Amino acid sequence: MITVNRREKVPWEPGLTVAELKRRLNYTHPHIIVAVNGEIVPEERYESYELPDDADVRFIHLMAGG
Repeated sequence: MITVNRREKVPWEPGLTVAELKRRLNYTHPHIIVAVNGEIVPEERYESYELPDDADVRFIHLMAGG
């Protein structure tokens, strides 16, 4: 089981990547930072980064302001 943003539980399966999880959750914001177990995952690795079982995944939406 994967925990997303400290509240949502998502079933884990072998080969599940950051990109696939992002698609399943319908996260389409253009500026998202992803952290897995406290480590930032570079955007260029989203397609290849496989999530471990029991991962703590944080999707952080960047906002602009002033």
